[in-house]
Amino acid sequence: MLDLTRNAVEVLPEGLLDQQLKGDRLLRVKLGIDPTTSDIHLGHTVVLEKLREFQEAGHTVVLIVGDFTAQVGDPSGRSTQRPLPSAEEIAANASTYQEQAFKVLDRERTEVRFNSEWLRMEPEVLLGLLAQTTVARLLERDDFQKRLSANAPIAALELLYPLLQGYDSVAVKADVEIGGTDQKFNLLFGRDIQSAYGQKPQSILTMPILVGIDGTQKMSKSLDNYVGVTDPAEEMFGRLMSIPDEAMPEYYRLLLGAELPSGAPNEAKRELGRRIADRYHGAGAGEDAEHRFNQIHVFKGVPDDVEEIDLHPYSANGKQVHMPLLIARVFGESSSEARRLIEQGAVKIDGEALPADAWDLEPEALFGKVVQVGKRRFKRIKPDG
Repeated sequence: MLDLTRNAVEVLPEGLLDQQLKGDRLLRVKLGIDPTTSDIHLGHTVVLEKLREFQEAGHTVVLIVGDFTAQVGDPSGRSTQRPLPSAEEIAANASTYQEQAFKVLDRERTEVRFNSEWLRMEPEVLLGLLAQTTVARLLERDDFQKRLSANAPIAALELLYPLLQGYDSVAVKADVEIGGTDQKFNLLFGRDIQSAYGQKPQSILTMPILVGIDGTQKMSKSLDNYVGVTDPAEEMFGRLMSIPDEAMPEYYRLLLGAELPSGAPNEAKRELGRRIADRYHGAGAGEDAEHRFNQIHVFKGVPDDVEEIDLHPYSANGKQVHMPLLIARVFGESSSEARRLIEQGAVKIDGEALPADAWDLEPEALFGKVVQVGKRRFKRIKPDG
């Protein structure tokens, strides 16, 4: 029988989850994710894989997409108030989050809820929620204590976050809530809110936070040390090959549920890269990604299967090609990210970095050339455009 607490950092309060699992009913296991960015990365999958284990044991997973709480901003692990995304960004991210989560979760056994369903509440309901705690209790969290000590501001809006997340547990009648170790305060606070509303408090299970591919800070898109679950297989493989040796045991344990194999670290990274690429892109994807990696990084060449693209949509009537638009459309980036890549020298034409101010090029300068973004993404412009 699978140990549902495997790899967990804490299971609180002690003994409650065991008691729940021995009961005669299936559990409702909650995870809340705020759609503040467009991608789910391997760090998120540490928690998602734990949810999948609960599903395989027959329990119901309740995935809460925090479209309302994303407008408030989770203060966990923050020394300043989190920048808040626009409503349009939240809506777009919420859509992609669901589909990406189902790369791990069983769609048929997942109940998806948006917390705007219950958090767009009437004033008297909100006041009743606010009455369930004190400012002193909210200020107990480590993040706020550190800010108070540093004389750093705490927004009143941030104080609302644990109350709202706790009410999520009330709304879905959660028996268990899972989150990263940085969520411990919020998860425990949810127990308080459930008790205040006459529900049996949930048990909580905290999971380790996966370090990024830099080996130092937690995996995060904003730090560009992440591997996204929708990244191309070759991008996944290449990024995983850059992990420092000392971080490899954690990657094997949290992502593969295995011990780091003995032998050369380089081969262990290749095995990790192959298995992760296969997991998210199908059998054989890892081997293909490794082949492309060897072509680019070992043999210093351009892959022999680079897709050719037509330049005409980006150069109507022979006019100059606006490179940020080309990069955004062809490589699936936002316009702002495309400009940033150009400014950082991450865009190359036949191996030569595009100057930071080269926003517009004549079509003839691109015909038959290979456009490269980063280390592993290539497109070849057709010789006739």
